[in-house]
Amino acid sequence: MRFSNRLNRRDFMRVTALGAGAAALAACAAPGAVPVAPAASGGEAAAAGGGQLEIFSWWTSGGEVEALNALYAIFSERYPDVEIVNAALAGGAGQGGNMKALLETRMMGGQPPDSFQVHLGRELIDSHVIPGRMEPLDWLYEEEGFNDVFPQELIDIASYDGKPWSVPVNIHRSNVLWYRPSKLEAVGASAPPATWTEFFEIAAALQEAGIPALAVAENEPNFSGHVFENILTATLDPDAYRGLFDGSTAWDDERVTAALETLNRAYDYANPDYLSTSWGDINDRFVADDGPAMMIMGDWTHGVLMSKGFTDYYWAPAPDTTGLFVVLSDSFGLPVGAPHRENAVNFLRICGSREGQDAFNPIKGSIPARTDPDLSVYDEYLLSAMEDFGSNTLVPSIQHGAAAKQSFVLDYAIAINILATRRNVAEAQAALVQAAGDAEFAM
Repeated sequence: MRFSNRLNRRDFMRVTALGAGAAALAACAAPGAVPVAPAASGGEAAAAGGGQLEIFSWWTSGGEVEALNALYAIFSERYPDVEIVNAALAGGAGQGGNMKALLETRMMGGQPPDSFQVHLGRELIDSHVIPGRMEPLDWLYEEEGFNDVFPQELIDIASYDGKPWSVPVNIHRSNVLWYRPSKLEAVGASAPPATWTEFFEIAAALQEAGIPALAVAENEPNFSGHVFENILTATLDPDAYRGLFDGSTAWDDERVTAALETLNRAYDYANPDYLSTSWGDINDRFVADDGPAMMIMGDWTHGVLMSKGFTDYYWAPAPDTTGLFVVLSDSFGLPVGAPHRENAVNFLRICGSREGQDAFNPIKGSIPARTDPDLSVYDEYLLSAMEDFGSNTLVPSIQHGAAAKQSFVLDYAIAINILATRRNVAEAQAALVQAAGDAEFAM
């Protein structure tokens, strides 16, 4: 494998920042000076029902666009005189690459959008809450009754210093095995693999038939990081997995080695061009006649495949993760100095509302963060995910910002990319150990 595919964190951030700079939007409104109660640190108060609403996100794929538009439709119905500026940016190294890089520039420069998509948990807290660039939302949770309808575990993930800092619009599950029944049946497999042992047995049969077993898109770091977090949860028990982020489990533990060896072996059964396939293209590859039989990816895949009108797929927990729910959540917060703060607050109210979540999630392929949804609008997969969310052991996603700070997530993705490109378990594990040390994970 070519060493040139390896990126360090500085190169990674430079690439995404260049992409973001090229896509920079002209409508970067300077913050004003008139706060709206509750008191904020800045931001121009838009007149009720007027002005603009600029929202940053990386939702540009099928299912995502339509789901976001469902939220915008509710907002526009209530506030018809507000112009919505949908500042969605695609591309970059993994999910949110360009958007996150441009957002960081604007937030640090005191020119935030009115609100932005962010993964619930450490991604927001370490990047923008601790540096003082976000408003706490405890008052909004009280006004809207969110404390009564969001699970306490979710509020805890959203909170820092005793206050929540963003409004979750959904719950996603990371550990889903998407598979094409027709391809498994072609090699005599009547059920998807429940374990990694079964996976490799089916993968060998698929390989004999000329069918890639596993969809992988590692043109940029991140995709393999998603797959690997699910192998980690399959190899470590939940407490040991959580211990990776507080120092009670070492990243040079033999169980981490075993997980890396599993992923390294899985590459032998991936689409042969996985190093040149991008995350944005993998769903098209999956639905193609000559595409892979299986893919380990979050349940946003459901929304994407539905948007393509594709029906030859089904789902199961990723191998060896039955009873576990690797959880992440998309959310929106309120930046200090939001130019149209009142409109931003009204958007957050809709994001957390029953109406908003029941409009958004059936399209997005996610389940509501609220505990009181209208079950009639959700399909078979989503109802099964709700049931699992209520009964499974929850563990936080690494790749999607719930488990660890963003700096570690970047280093983690690069470490796993070393494995993807160089196929060297020891080198990848050494990079993980270094990343954990740089992140100062300790008891």
